Amino acid sequence: MSKTIFITGTSTGFGKLTAITLANAGHSVIAGMRNVAGKNASVAQELNGIPNVEVVEIDITSDDSVRQAFEYVLSKYGKIDVLVNNAAVSGFGLLEGYSLDQVRNMFEVNVYGVLRTYQAVLPAMRKEKKGLIINLTSGASGHTLPFMIPYLASKFVVESITEGAQGELSDFGIENVSIQPGVYPTEMNNGSKAGVHADRPEVLAEYGNAATERFNALGTALFGKMEQFNMDPQTIADGILELVNMPKGSRPLRFPLDAIARGTDKEFIEARAAIKEKWLAAYTN
Repeated sequence: MSKTIFITGTSTGFGKLTAITLANAGHSVIAGMRNVAGKNASVAQELNGIPNVEVVEIDITSDDSVRQAFEYVLSKYGKIDVLVNNAAVSGFGLLEGYSLDQVRNMFEVNVYGVLRTYQAVLPAMRKEKKGLIINLTSGASGHTLPFMIPYLASKFVVESITEGAQGELSDFGIENVSIQPGVYPTEMNNGSKAGVHADRPEVLAEYGNAATERFNALGTALFGKMEQFNMDPQTIADGILELVNMPKGSRPLRFPLDAIARGTDKEFIEARAAIKEKWLAAYTN
């Protein structure tokens, strides 16, 4: 059955691939992106030319933009069956090397952007007594790594939103899933898309060459695996389609898609769930 699906961040990467994949599968796709009349005009025209796709202007850092976008879609389509929170920014650098304003910039997109879309879509989903919200997080968002602390912290917040909302919204038949990608060769990771990086170079200088060498080694280890494991971004789009097509009530809370992890991500998810169950039993029984 065809669903009405709103996707954020569709100008590049996972978002664009997902919009095309879901539209080709027969779903009605609202492809959200910024600057549809400016720097993203060509990709907006491209996506608008695909059957079942409508591009809609949305800046997830703006309360008014998010409200207007969702009001328009709900007015035209009458419902939103699925929301895919894909829009995000990455960033690297020493924690001390981030100004507080730069951390706020990271959270404005990755955290508050997600909260804005939740608040915009939930009234309609609660009214329909159904809905699916898919949040893209990170394969490392259950823990953290040096030189990526603000980014992974923001993604862990989204993990918390997903898990907590699943309990709060169960009475309304609204499901929440986090997709945990590994490292894929998208614009977010290949340097062609601006990130929110540490902005205090004088701090890096004080840490000396050792920190720079550790940062470079970590980057080589992470990104060097992409080619080895043939990390194809289409995997994420196909995974989202799989989730959309799953019967209601059968979807997992977390859906890792990371060949590089070689199953350790699933082990971590299962272990965390088991420990949480014991913790809840200790407090509630």
